[in-house]
Amino acid sequence: MVNNDNLNSTEKKEVDARIPEKEQSSPIKEDKIGFEELYEQSLNQFNYGDIARGKVVQIANDMVMVDVGWKTEGFIPASELKDDQGNINVSVGDDIEVLIDRRDSEGNLILSKNKAAKLKVWDEVKIACENNTPIKGTVVEKVKGGLSVDIGIIAFLPGSQVDVRPVRDLGAFVGQTMDFKVLKYDRKRSNIVLSRRPIVALEREAERKEILSSLEEGSVVEGVIKNITDYGIFIDLGGIDGLLHVTDISWGRKGKPSENFQRGDNITVCVLSFDREKEKVSLGLKQLTNNPWNNIAQKYPPGTIVEGKVVNLTDYGVFVELETGVEGLVHITEMYWTREIRHPSKILNVGDAINVLVLDVNPEGKRISLSVKQTTPNPWEKLKEKYPEGTTIKGTVRNITAFGVFVGIEEGIDGLIHVSDISWKQRVVHPADYFKKGQEVEAMVLNVDVENEKFSLGIKQIEKNPWEELCRKYAPGSVVEGKITNFTDFGIFMEIEEGIEGLVHISEISQKRVKTPSELFAVGDAVSAVIKSIDPKTRKIRLSIKDLEAPAPSPSPSKSTSPNQYINNKENLGSSLAQALAEVKINNQSKGD
Repeated sequence: MVNNDNLNSTEKKEVDARIPEKEQSSPIKEDKIGFEELYEQSLNQFNYGDIARGKVVQIANDMVMVDVGWKTEGFIPASELKDDQGNINVSVGDDIEVLIDRRDSEGNLILSKNKAAKLKVWDEVKIACENNTPIKGTVVEKVKGGLSVDIGIIAFLPGSQVDVRPVRDLGAFVGQTMDFKVLKYDRKRSNIVLSRRPIVALEREAERKEILSSLEEGSVVEGVIKNITDYGIFIDLGGIDGLLHVTDISWGRKGKPSENFQRGDNITVCVLSFDREKEKVSLGLKQLTNNPWNNIAQKYPPGTIVEGKVVNLTDYGVFVELETGVEGLVHITEMYWTREIRHPSKILNVGDAINVLVLDVNPEGKRISLSVKQTTPNPWEKLKEKYPEGTTIKGTVRNITAFGVFVGIEEGIDGLIHVSDISWKQRVVHPADYFKKGQEVEAMVLNVDVENEKFSLGIKQIEKNPWEELCRKYAPGSVVEGKITNFTDFGIFMEIEEGIEGLVHISEISQKRVKTPSELFAVGDAVSAVIKSIDPKTRKIRLSIKDLEAPAPSPSPSKSTSPNQYINNKENLGSSLAQALAEVKINNQSKGD
């Protein structure tokens, strides 16, 4: 059997509903309750679980005595009547609402102010939900998924129902007393769900109408960032949204808006344009400040050295902020005079302060060209004075490419020995066949190009040009001996001195028609030839073998020569020439053996 005396009114009703009717009215039940108690209840209009008004008649440390009209006074635990400082907040004679709760083991009537307040709140919640009327409450703490609100009993406010726009910091609402709408409630589970959105929506609609009537182009307004995209920021002005385009954020660099702004931030902007019918608003932030590019040419004339801050690093250079909204570019070629860098991030970091020289200012294009290296003297001018043309220097091979060899001259300064300046005689296909990294070489300074920052060196220039000597040594028509080194489709290459080759064109091999030179000669054959010409600039020698062949006999002037005779003589000459060449070839082969 359940003792109903220890239950509140709701629990009592639920228990009574489960007890059979016969059991509820049985004599056994009446015996347990007792005659005196039944008599007392019959004299009073209240039942357990009812709410009654009573008067405080006595206050003790742990209990407060209240007269509710029963034959005996009821008691309320003092803890229910204490404030946050621990002081009892009622006085003798005060009228208060209480719930007739139960009797204790000694027969004392126990009352509850808290339970009475809760029952009253549930009635208010029911009315507020059914009539869609607001109910007041205080946010007490932030909980998972939302906020906990005290409306007399604890209710739940979901995060999505706090405002019509997303709220970044729910904790900011803790301690605030506001109006709420009851979305739903479940008394049995003591569950109440609140919403603030409908109330805020009404407030914002009123604000929206007020803003629409007062909004004008050029006016300065405040708003809250609602959304951020790559092309701009949407700002809630209070019931109406405006767009702050990325080009109107700053006079300077156009970075991603998300780098400097966050949703929920308060922001002050200027109205650039407003379409009242379509309710479209264009906003500007940079327009609240003066355009720094208006007098930029006068403030930063070319040649001025100023201090700036590195704000961005790219493959092609460094962006330096000279002042708020004004940036210039230091191209990677303007970083150092002598040092080559692959990326500025190897030597600089965002936020570094550096000195730069203004090269050019373009106010219309909002561009400023800057230089770091030109803030210091040009070392190439000193190099030109230090190493005049014709100076012989020594250096270490630092790099080898297909077009030449780079030799270290000074710290950060390399000279280039082009492949064509390595040897007078050798045909250098690739410098790597003749040099190694770290090898010390001696070379002559050919040119120091200050403007293009190039240092040209040569090795062959240390020696005299053998081609100039060849011009004096071999006059056209001179006969030389040499060795065949190579065959081509257009002739024979013949070495007449060590490293010096000449070309016998296919038309100069024989008076007889020759299809390929290999019909008559082989690589390594020693042959004689006539110097046709020598060009020292292009280093080319033209040779002829056929000029050594015996010329065809001319007909005697005293005798007439018939055409047939001429043909026979020509045939005889060709036969004799072929025989002579064959004999030369045999002799050369025998010498080789």
